[in-house]
Amino acid sequence: MKSSSLFQDNLRGRRERCLNMGKVAPFLFSSVCLTTIFSLFIFYSPGPSKPLPFYSSRNPVNNAIPNKLDDTDQKLQLITEPQNDDEKPQLIEPQEKGGDENCDLFKGHWVPDLKGSLYTNYSCSTIPESKNCFRQGREDKDFLNWRWKPDQCDLPRFDSIKFLEMVRGKKLAFVGDSVSRNHMESLLCLLSQVEVPIDVYKDSEGRNRIWRFPNHNFTLIVLWTKFLVEGEERMINGSTTGVYDVYIDKVDEKWTKDLPDLDYVIISDAHWFFRPIYLHEAGNIVGCVYCDEPNVTRREVSEAVGMALGSALKYINQCKKCKRVVTLLRTFSPSHFENGVWNTGGNCNKTNPSGETDIDSGSSELGLRNAQVKELEIARIRGEKRGKRFRVLDITMAMLMRPDGHPGAFWGNKWMKGYNDCVHWCLPGPIDVWSDFLMAVMERTES
Repeated sequence: MKSSSLFQDNLRGRRERCLNMGKVAPFLFSSVCLTTIFSLFIFYSPGPSKPLPFYSSRNPVNNAIPNKLDDTDQKLQLITEPQNDDEKPQLIEPQEKGGDENCDLFKGHWVPDLKGSLYTNYSCSTIPESKNCFRQGREDKDFLNWRWKPDQCDLPRFDSIKFLEMVRGKKLAFVGDSVSRNHMESLLCLLSQVEVPIDVYKDSEGRNRIWRFPNHNFTLIVLWTKFLVEGEERMINGSTTGVYDVYIDKVDEKWTKDLPDLDYVIISDAHWFFRPIYLHEAGNIVGCVYCDEPNVTRREVSEAVGMALGSALKYINQCKKCKRVVTLLRTFSPSHFENGVWNTGGNCNKTNPSGETDIDSGSSELGLRNAQVKELEIARIRGEKRGKRFRVLDITMAMLMRPDGHPGAFWGNKWMKGYNDCVHWCLPGPIDVWSDFLMAVMERTES
């Protein structure tokens, strides 16, 4: 190296000058010269001997992350100056060790991630235009450089090679609405970095999909359903009304008919319940959501969601041909509209995660999550007697902290310009952590 050669030249010159001083002890001067030159070299060298600046994880949300992200690399070295003189210099880098089996993976916080995303919108060709936020004009990229850290352990990064070996010869289906499909699209991008999937089936609306990974004999499926149970929109003179009748005791056969052939089912619901709904059971109206009618019990959204999910999980428990299926509930994925809702100018313009203290523990989103987990626990207890396995992907709290991960204005919908998508998630983006959770839970289940 150039700096090394300069060091050698200077060293040689100083040695010669020192040895020519006849009356002074040569060894003493040689030692002084060497010490002086070496100290100057170390001090001014750009090498690793200099201490690194500091990045604090105590309050990562309030730290500005330098924007050095390249579109094709999506990695960022998160280094900033100390917050105060008492803090010691350090470089935060997430661990990738597997955690304690009893550790709660879903209780934690977001920390800086030096590695960034495992794929880009260049390396994954299956990203839908509406989730391809960078292609649609989003310029900030810091939102990719955060990673979920459980409080008591570490959540390993998703390993596509390992995952494909785990699901070799199996079928995994996502059952739910468009957010469920969003999860599948994220998983598809992660897996496509190892094996290029084959698009086997797509219905006319793009709602139901089948992808194959032939080298691993693995099938990835999306089974689309609004409510998990049967539901239909009321019509007046051939026009839609936005009001739905939902039949709690009639599970939607569009997804249940495929259950016996599946090994894993990731089930979710909720977003379609935020509208006027009349709930039917045993031929009677047992309640309604967003209505005000005499003699009709008014229900909260969380109640309706719990009732529908309970029926779906009960069906799985009673399915005699579904003994090998592992059912995973993915809890409610929150939206982050501010200053209105989707059709009243609501937006989601934040570019950093929220902190734990910013989350309202009494929020309606967590109420929905609680209703879902309650139904899952009922199903799990009943299922143990039948050899059925039920698990949870409890993503709600983690995603409440990620208002920065939605497409917002960058979703490219030419028919709905001026509206923001604060429900779905950018790809790549925070939603990729759902597959980290998925793999960890699947490993625990199989062990």
